[in-house]
Order: sequence, then C-alpha cells, then structure tokens
Amino acid sequence: YLKISKLALAFAIIHSKPPGKSSKEYTEYLAKTVSEQDCGWKWKVEMLEAEVLRLRQELLLNRISPRFCLENRKQDTSTETLLGQESINPTSYSSLLQDSGCDVSNDPAFDSLSIDSDFHQSEHNVNASEHWLERVLPLSLCHTRKQRSLTAPVQFLQCLLEIRELSERGSLQADFSELENDSFTICNSVSQLLDGLTVFYNSPKFPAPSFLTEGVSVLISLITDTKLSSHVLKKCFKKMEEFKKNLIKIILRNRSVNRFQTLHSVSETLGLLGRNNILRNSLISLLLAEVRRFAEQLLQAHQVQSMYDITQYENIFLLCMILEQLLQNGTQESNISSSDYGGEEKIKFLKNLDQIILHLSDEFPLFSLYLWRVSVLLNSGQMQ
Repeated sequence: YLKISKLALAFAIIHSKPPGKSSKEYTEYLAKTVSEQDCGWKWKVEMLEAEVLRLRQELLLNRISPRFCLENRKQDTSTETLLGQESINPTSYSSLLQDSGCDVSNDPAFDSLSIDSDFHQSEHNVNASEHWLERVLPLSLCHTRKQRSLTAPVQFLQCLLEIRELSERGSLQADFSELENDSFTICNSVSQLLDGLTVFYNSPKFPAPSFLTEGVSVLISLITDTKLSSHVLKKCFKKMEEFKKNLIKIILRNRSVNRFQTLHSVSETLGLLGRNNILRNSLISLLLAEVRRFAEQLLQAHQVQSMYDITQYENIFLLCMILEQLLQNGTQESNISSSDYGGEEKIKFLKNLDQIILHLSDEFPLFSLYLWRVSVLLNSGQMQ
C-alpha cells in the first residue's frame, strides 16, 4: 500500500507540475510549502499554550489576592504609556559585547549584576504601573520569540513578589497556600524564566541586556524571599539544578574572543544563586566536581607532556573564584563551618589534592594557588 501511495503521489506531482519547472524543483517547492504550513501550526499551538498559561497565571494571582487584582486593573493606561515609550526607544539596548576580549563595557545592565543593593532595590521598586494583569505584552516590544519567552514569566513573578511585599507590610491580604494547589503554573513560569535566561546567556550577541537583568533580578528575589522560596524550590529544584549546570557549561565551553564580559555576568548569577542555603550546597558540589575534573585532566596532560585546553584553563578560574566566594560568604552568613559543605564531592576533591598541587605548582602556579585556597576553606573550621 505504501509503495502504491508513493507511486501515485509521484505521478500526481509529474502531471500537475507547472510548465518551466522540473519534477524535482516542483517536489522541493511542495515540500517547502508543507513545511511552512507545519511551522505555522506549531506557532499557533505555541501561542495558544502561552495564552493558556497566561490565563492560569492570572487566575492564580486572583486566588492568592483578589483585592490586588481588582485595584491594579485601573493601571492599564499608565502601563500602555510606559510600554509605548520603551518600544519607540530600541536604541536604549546596548550590545552585550565590545570589540575587545576585556571587560571594558559601561553597560549598566551588567554593572547592576555585580551590585547586591540593586537587586534589593528592584524588589521594592516594582511600580504599580508595570503590572501585567489582564493585558498581553505587545509583540512589537518583544521582537523575537526569545524575548517573549522571558518577558511573560518575569511579569507574572513580579506580580507575585509585589503581593508578597504588600502582604508583609500588612496592607494586603494574601493566601500563598494557593501555590500548593497549582504547582503546574508556578513550575511552568519558573521553568520558562530559567530557559529564557539560559538562551540569552548562550547567545551573548543578542542586544537585550535589560530583559536579561530584569530576569535575573526577579529570579534572585524569588529564591531569597523567605516565604516564596520554599514553594519554588520544592517544586522546581530539579529545574534549578539543570539551570546551574547549564551556566557552568556556558562558562567552561565558551570560546568566543569577546567572552569575558558575558562570562562575568554568568558567574555573577551563579554567585547570587548561592545566596540560598539549599542552592548553595548543591552549587558547591557541582563546582568542586568540575574543578577536580579539570585539575586531574591538567595533571594527566602535564605528566605526558600533551596539549591541554587553554581556553578552558582560562575559564576555570571563574569557577574557582565563585567556589571561594560561596565558601566564604556561606560561612559568614550562616555561621556554618566551610568544612560542612560539599559532602561526597569534598572528599573526592581533597583526595590526592596535595600531590596534584605539588606536580602542577611549577608550571601552573596560579591554578595551584586557587586549589590550595579552596582546600584551606574546605578544611578550616574558621574563615581565614
């Protein structure tokens, strides 16, 4: 039956082909047309799924705090004005990269990633005119699917954070137990946010630092909030682990000449994720595993006098710096000895570490120094 169907299709194509076109050209044209129709249907499905999620987000916010939704319906006019101003000023987005391999950018988006107070300030400065309830962000503002995938969850989570802030002040009644009853919406929203951030970090030439900064700000505010973080981590821990692994891979595997500025912002995000005690422990384990793996590979290459990955050698120092920062800050903030971090990975890291440092210290003194500093932090009960 399949052979007969194929033969019938071939005859139909030959008989219906327009003059001036070969059968092959006409077949390729038909295949392209069908493929475009499939893409169109896929796009429609994606748009419908996005609309369903938006409605579920709005419903969840309404269940958590109906009064919040009712009061902020009046803010649509100012919101549209704000969005209109932003959409006609595309030049406000500066490129993530410069023409140098050095971090010489004055981009405020990246500067804000390195200043802790900016995140706290953004958490408290969510203006009522920026609420998203009962409106869809204009597609003209979100020029690509990448931007749309990041904008929608950011706006929903911003509303969630403001409800949390208002309820903490006592000016709004909110029932956050509703988050337990609708794990699908919160999981999908956080997953979209993490996927969107990963896409942007994987595409450093994309000129949208403001979206990137806002997404990171919302994520950090979410996981550091005392009430919301437990809900988010309980439902999205595996996704957060995957996100951290992706960021580590981006740091290690990036070979772009102009990579340092981008990798600095990725490392800042990893460091900020380490503010959460649960994420800090798992992140330290991941970093210990990567640094140990590279140290063993470097030792093996050094012993047999073979080539090693110079780019990865340069990038590994970012992981070492993040690891040292997490061990120091974690101990200072929670009064826990740095020897309590790492678990099984700590044991593997410290095993034969003295021999590795001894063999690498002459050829790779800076890397050996970092290994030694991390080992001191892991072994000490007090910070040096």
